[in-house]
Amino acid sequence: MTPNEYIKTNKLEWQPSFNGSISSSLNAYRGALIIEEGKKLSETKIMPPKAQAKQVIMISENDKVKFFACELETFNYFEAFFEKYKSFFDKDSIIVLYVIDLDGNGIFEYEGIKFNAIMLYENSVWNEVLDFLSLEKGDLKKLSNEDKLVAIYDELANLEKEEVNKTYDEMLALIGNTKKALMGAV
Repeated sequence: MTPNEYIKTNKLEWQPSFNGSISSSLNAYRGALIIEEGKKLSETKIMPPKAQAKQVIMISENDKVKFFACELETFNYFEAFFEKYKSFFDKDSIIVLYVIDLDGNGIFEYEGIKFNAIMLYENSVWNEVLDFLSLEKGDLKKLSNEDKLVAIYDELANLEKEEVNKTYDEMLALIGNTKKALMGAV
């Protein structure tokens, strides 16, 4: 089962903007993913998720995620997130978590899989990913949604592998009280 099929079958997508094929061998997903379901009020009415991975950018090949980036409101969501989606990650997956309540950045390993955890205050995951991969927004502007995701995938080959520099417990110690800065009209 591909990650996209798993998400669809288990009703884990939340406000998806893209869920499909981007090439003959690659699939992608953009939107939010449910970490913890909302309260079920009736057969047809369910409250919004209690916890979610927001602004997800996921590119997968067959049953493994090649690239995954998302916003987590709190690093406390990490274990539940990992438990729900871990079968699709492996040692070659590039995973970037933009976490609002972290007071520092780090690269840590969890059950043999490496994660980049980066503080996020006010930017979007999309813009952060472009910076992470050294891509220019202008270069992607005229591309289709599918081609933008292919460009991200193609850039992964140029990404320098960074070494683990924190333990999971050290990452937990970086949890602070930071809240996301709201932007827009006041």
